[in-house]
Amino acid sequence: MAKSYTKTNQVEVPEAKDAMDRFKMEVANEIGVDLKPGYNGNITAKEAGSIGGEMVRKMIKKQEQQMAGGSEE
Repeated sequence: MAKSYTKTNQVEVPEAKDAMDRFKMEVANEIGVDLKPGYNGNITAKEAGSIGGEMVRKMIKKQEQQMAGGSEE
């Protein structure tokens, strides 16, 4: 059976797309990447990876806090 591939940058919960876009912009601003709404061909792969990596770190931290019953910082 052939394996089907899907786009990996799709939001799993479509209702969360706007919130994820805001989160991405917030993270980019925090780490000093000049991200703009729409096309961002001016940023390097390293900068784009930094944004994604930081988003993942923040999401994991938040989930760990929730699982531990702790509060956010």
